[in-house]
Amino acid sequence: MANDAVAGDVTRVAPAGPADGDDPVRAVLAAYTHDLVTAVDETLDSFLTAEVDTLHDIDPSMGSFAATAREAVLAGGKRIRSTFAYWGWRGAVGGTAALPPVLPALAALELLHTFALVHDDVMDASTTRRGRPTAHVALAEQHLAAGHRGDPGRFGEAVAVLVGDLCMVWADQLLAHASVPSNRLFEVRRCYDQMRVETVAGQYLDVLGENAPASWSVDRALRVARYKTASYTVQRPLLFGAALAGVPADEPLVSAYTRYGLAVGEAFQLRDDLLGVYGDPAATGKPTGDDLRTGKPTALLMLARELATPAQLTALERAADGPVDKLAGLVAETGAVTRVEQMIAERVSDALAALDAAPVDQTARTALTGLATAATNRRA
Repeated sequence: MANDAVAGDVTRVAPAGPADGDDPVRAVLAAYTHDLVTAVDETLDSFLTAEVDTLHDIDPSMGSFAATAREAVLAGGKRIRSTFAYWGWRGAVGGTAALPPVLPALAALELLHTFALVHDDVMDASTTRRGRPTAHVALAEQHLAAGHRGDPGRFGEAVAVLVGDLCMVWADQLLAHASVPSNRLFEVRRCYDQMRVETVAGQYLDVLGENAPASWSVDRALRVARYKTASYTVQRPLLFGAALAGVPADEPLVSAYTRYGLAVGEAFQLRDDLLGVYGDPAATGKPTGDDLRTGKPTALLMLARELATPAQLTALERAADGPVDKLAGLVAETGAVTRVEQMIAERVSDALAALDAAPVDQTARTALTGLATAATNRRA
């Protein structure tokens, strides 16, 4: 049965720390991240294989549908959310606690992430993700190849919504397999539910911004970043990890994680804004310029309009329907790119200041220091 296959053969505990003489940040990330990602992927693979088999027993077409969802989960990804959740947990429990009891909870965050990505791609009409066709595009292609009746695009979008929904249900199921003492379950679930609510809230604000750009501002764009990205990418995963460790909500560590997570999460989204315009599609796995084409009111675009001279603002408005490269150049000329880079640096600095005063395990402190830089100074 599916429930019996959750743990699979994953029995590893946290790997050894860095050797003497190594650069501490590089060494800790190298020592831990690979093994952690492997453990998360093995947990997901074991769980999803059993779930796909169960749905296939209902009807072969259900098995194919579930396999599409499984592929969306396992098709790469940096496992950022489970990594931050791990360090939130590890920072509280230290280096001797065994990883397998909480591994299903960490892996569940990747299912939640897939739910959000698949729905987001439908809403944004995105065609590629991680260098592959998005779920709704792949499903439309399957519909066309099979010669089914109806509109392939509409079919792809409808089934992609169901793929996302299934991943949300799977996340709940996998979370339930974590071996957490009963007195912690309420706080763990409360944090998890808050993460989901804030993700939906941020996604709604993102959609609203595209349809009401005239009412948007830099502050409102940052609010979208806070709820759509910062909350469920960094802040809530850290707090989720702390809840798994049994840290009370009024402890200084929770305050430090909250401050660090908000700062790094916003910086992460600001870097995404830049990569969405100036990144290399071969590295990001997504087309460049989609945000500019749709006029999405990101912090970058809002800052460009705020900083622009009257002549630059006129040029921006005239270029809005023209080549993306020209518009990207005009945005940079306003100084918006430089300002966003400053905002990223300010937030990383604030995150590191929060860590300095945090009562956190030293290895976790080193790793979180490295993650603050790695997550916000990336090319993909």
